Amino acid sequence: MGDHIRRGEEFEKKADKKINGWGLLGSKYEDAADLLTQSANQFKLAKSWDKAGSVFIKLSNCHLKLDSRHEAATAYVDAASCYKKTSTKGAISCYLQAVDIYVDMGRYSNAAKYCKEIGDLYELEQNSDKAIMYFEKAADYFEFQESNSLANKCKLKVAEISAQLEQYQKAIQIYEDVARQSLNNNLLKYGVRGHLLNAGICQLCRGDVVAITNALEQYEVQLL
Repeated sequence: MGDHIRRGEEFEKKADKKINGWGLLGSKYEDAADLLTQSANQFKLAKSWDKAGSVFIKLSNCHLKLDSRHEAATAYVDAASCYKKTSTKGAISCYLQAVDIYVDMGRYSNAAKYCKEIGDLYELEQNSDKAIMYFEKAADYFEFQESNSLANKCKLKVAEISAQLEQYQKAIQIYEDVARQSLNNNLLKYGVRGHLLNAGICQLCRGDVVAITNALEQYEVQLL
């Protein structure tokens, strides 16, 4: 591991020298990017995750100087993957940078994927409000790309967390909406009973007898 760290530091120093030295703007950042990639990989081999993450951020900045936005976003994602092992805050920060780039490029599927990652991390941190926010964003981006199955998975996470927070009406609305959308989709219709069951459980938790009766009648019609 010591050798990997030494090599990582050497590559990083060479990259810094390239960035701060004279040379054609594009050429020096291209050379630096190659060196930083080697540096980050050495730190990963040494399992020096924080250091690898910081080098990937430097790499992203080089790619931005070269107007290589996709590569910059990829480097931020790589940084986030490293920070996930040591710092949830660091991972979220890098994913947010990647999401901003992907949205700016119109790559909404990528933006959705990493909004979901952010939601997962906030859920692990038991920050329910932020988790809901990013699962909802992910669902919106997936829907924009007509990836309805992935959008529904994110919506169902929102419903699950909302139910845990005793926000039953919000959870019910989501379960019912997803069930309704799934009825005419051969790939999704098999989950309808489960969604309506969860909606019914939330109705029971609310304790509104009239609402429960009406809901059960409605669900029965949908399942016929």
